[in-house]
Amino acid sequence: MATTTQTEAPPPPGPAAAAPKTKTRPGDRVFLGLSRGSGITLLVLMAAIAGFLSYRAVLAISKDQGNFLTTFEWNPAGDPPVFGIAVLAFGTIVSSVIAMAIAVPVAVGIALFISHYAPRRLAAPLAYIVDLLAAVPSIIYGLWGAIFLVPYLDGLNQWLDEYMGWTYIFDKAGDGPARNLFTVGILLAIMILPIITNVTREVFLQVPKMQEEAALALGATRWEVIRMSVLPFGRSGIISASMLGLGRALGETMAVAVVLSPSFLISGHLLDPGGGTFAQNIASKFNEANEFGRDALIASGLVLFVITLLVNGAARWIIARRKEYSGANA
Repeated sequence: MATTTQTEAPPPPGPAAAAPKTKTRPGDRVFLGLSRGSGITLLVLMAAIAGFLSYRAVLAISKDQGNFLTTFEWNPAGDPPVFGIAVLAFGTIVSSVIAMAIAVPVAVGIALFISHYAPRRLAAPLAYIVDLLAAVPSIIYGLWGAIFLVPYLDGLNQWLDEYMGWTYIFDKAGDGPARNLFTVGILLAIMILPIITNVTREVFLQVPKMQEEAALALGATRWEVIRMSVLPFGRSGIISASMLGLGRALGETMAVAVVLSPSFLISGHLLDPGGGTFAQNIASKFNEANEFGRDALIASGLVLFVITLLVNGAARWIIARRKEYSGANA
């Protein structure tokens, strides 16, 4: 006679069945506290900087007899004081856009050459030279730009005026040396090129070798491997590197102050001398300004601070969107 065996039901979950809690090691608690404290300290510093700039800016703008955003004049020592940031905002944005348009494609090309095309004996010293260029002080770039770059760009300006003057942008309406926003943009491109190249190169070197080898095994050429594997993988890194370079271009001070011939006029002719940027204006006028004039300069610095935060925030948003899109398509 067959007998049936009954299996006992497992005991209901309760406190006794709960997994034992793991004890946190002292080193982990210390590291957690230091990391959390560092993040909080950074937020406090940013808030303190924003509060200081906002307070001094309100003191200046409240006495400004012009429109702070649209006035084409900077005379806080006048009676009445009149100053605005229209020219400074235009010069800062235009020179930075020129620098990015030149630097980003060249930087990506250099990074690809070092990481995927150059032989190892050439790639290592070339990467070292690029690293050294990123450490050169700004004043050195400024002196080189004023002594060497400006005279040699006169010929390029004349060529652009002759053959591209119909675009209005490269129509040189006046005479004078090449101390203009176009020259500043080229100089800024040279300055931010090593930064973008270094970060982009490191991102390209992180591409999984299995992906590249699989593409080569399927018959893809080296350019097809780069187009299908390297560039898509490093797109977020390229954006981050570009925003890092853009941050330096927006806030560059000494190099722009040495090269640019400032004037408070907005002109669509990029080859004409003149223009100005936030950082250049602060550097050139801070020492000679009185207390109220320094408050006005701090107000312009607040605008640059806000622009920088917006640029970095936009970059983070773009990178986050790309990650979400990549995850949805995976």
